[in-house]
Amino acid sequence: MPVIKSISSLRNRTREISRICHEQDIPVYLTRNGEGELVVTTIDHYERLKAQAELFSKLGVAQAQAAAGAKGITHRQMMAKLRRRLHAR
Repeated sequence: MPVIKSISSLRNRTREISRICHEQDIPVYLTRNGEGELVVTTIDHYERLKAQAELFSKLGVAQAQAAAGAKGITHRQMMAKLRRRLHAR
C-alpha cells in the first residue's frame, strides 16, 4: 500500500519520510491540496527503477527486431562474446 503524506510533512517530518523510504524501501507520495505533487524515494530505489525502465526499453527493441525477422546470435556465441569481454579487462 502506498505511503501518502501532505507536502508539509516534507518540511515538518523529513526524518520520518526518510526512515520510511529506507526501512520499507518504498517511495512516499506527497500531496498538495489533496492532489499528487511529488514522490520521494531513496537513491538506490530510484536507480533500480531507472535500470528496470532501461531493461524494458531494450526488451521492446528486441521484440520489435524479432517481429521484423531479424536474426540474433546463439547462446553459445553470446557466452563466448561475454567471456572475451571479461578476459579483456
